[in-house]
Amino acid sequence: MEQKNRLMIVIAIVALIVGAMLTSFGLNLFALNTPQVVLPSSSAGPAAPSASGVPDQTYQRVEVTARTVAGVVATLSRPTSYYRELTVDTFWNGGSSSSQVQVWADGGWTHSRQTLPSGVVRHDLTDGSDLYYWYEGSQQYQQTPADEKSSDLAQHIPTYETILELESDEILSAGYENRGELPCILAEIQHADTRQLQRFWVSVDSGLLVAAEAEENGQVIYRMTAYSPVQSPCPNDGDFSLPDGTILHTTGEFSQVP
Repeated sequence: MEQKNRLMIVIAIVALIVGAMLTSFGLNLFALNTPQVVLPSSSAGPAAPSASGVPDQTYQRVEVTARTVAGVVATLSRPTSYYRELTVDTFWNGGSSSSQVQVWADGGWTHSRQTLPSGVVRHDLTDGSDLYYWYEGSQQYQQTPADEKSSDLAQHIPTYETILELESDEILSAGYENRGELPCILAEIQHADTRQLQRFWVSVDSGLLVAAEAEENGQVIYRMTAYSPVQSPCPNDGDFSLPDGTILHTTGEFSQVP
């Protein structure tokens, strides 16, 4: 009986050791086969070495090509609260114009203040359902239905997420490129029904469009740049009210901890 008990104890110990080994190897095998996507960043450093001195291979850089850029863009997201400034230039034969735009965004609301080439200042305020617009100095405003692209249209910038809706042959090239010292994803596209060539540079740090160009017959007809630092969250002086004093949104009201 005593010998039988010793045999049972040995069998139990062996079973525990085998189970521990299988669990350890199984977890390591699973981790090695599920790498996480890492986009290049201005603050990113080299991969940290493991205990053996070999860089950790659980992260891998995604190569951006015309075939993969839509998948990479799908991983990006814009900040929900920020302030930034941008410049929009338009070119034509014999001339050009430039507009300066300030943008406040918070809690689904976006307020853009655009100084037009004439010096007139236009305001656009939208939550994606309604758009309110007016000219500085007036208490009168207009209201019109809006959608998710209305904010970008008001700023006169393209909505880069439309890359996800393109056919594969409409994306001509893609890759990583610094723009204004910002690491960006570059996509060059051309819709099937137009001769216009478009280029988007999307910051991998902020998820915002920082540059764009449109070209026809080899000539640039549109350029947008936004290289100044992005303030996130939106500063408290962000104004989401109508010119008659009606307050539609208060900065940070949806992000406060209860």
